[in-house]
Amino acid sequence: MDKQKQDELKKEAAMQAAMMVEPNSVLGVGTGSTVAFFIDALGKRKNEEGLELKHIVTTSNRSKKQLEDLGFKVDKLSDIDQVDLTVDGADRVDDQLDGIKGGGGALTLEKNVAVNSKKIIWIVDESKLVHHLGGFALPVEVLPISCEQNFRKFQEEGLKPRWRMTDEGKRYVTHYGNYIIDLAADPVPAPHGLADYLDHTVGVVEHGLFLDMCDEVIIAHSDGTIEEKTR
Repeated sequence: MDKQKQDELKKEAAMQAAMMVEPNSVLGVGTGSTVAFFIDALGKRKNEEGLELKHIVTTSNRSKKQLEDLGFKVDKLSDIDQVDLTVDGADRVDDQLDGIKGGGGALTLEKNVAVNSKKIIWIVDESKLVHHLGGFALPVEVLPISCEQNFRKFQEEGLKPRWRMTDEGKRYVTHYGNYIIDLAADPVPAPHGLADYLDHTVGVVEHGLFLDMCDEVIIAHSDGTIEEKTR
């Protein structure tokens, strides 16, 4: 499928998600190519219907700028109590609607927005679908102070760690000043067990396993259909 056709499908899925946004609600907005179409669809609703939102929080500066350019005011997560709906993308989604996120490096903020949301919708194209989580290295954000110990520990556990690097060959630094270790073990071994292990590993700030969080996935298929899957 060519990119133009794929983008049209993403736009359709994004518009479907945008129509689920209630006026005067608190909205969480993720990042990525499909989410960019979702933001455009919100702007269209604002122009055509006068859509107003109580608060918006985002997981990236790119989404923040796009929303502000469309006339929306963007707040910090710390300024609000709870998000009514978060719309985001995902790097991989399995049959149980569990996912891997964090390919863009914003997993800690994404996870914090997600756990403070009443409902979560992911918009993806069918290339992100897997039966079992895998096919994409699992991001783990770690503190610089103990990152070498974490890396060796992950090696010993057979998780195939590798440092995330910049194009300049330096370690990628997150928004919070930490490093990312991508775990290339594929498929992800026992996702819930691995998540628990990482949650209890000192030095790990956050990981990209988003389990039992997503309520609905809107999928753009290559045959031109849009599918909604709910937990």
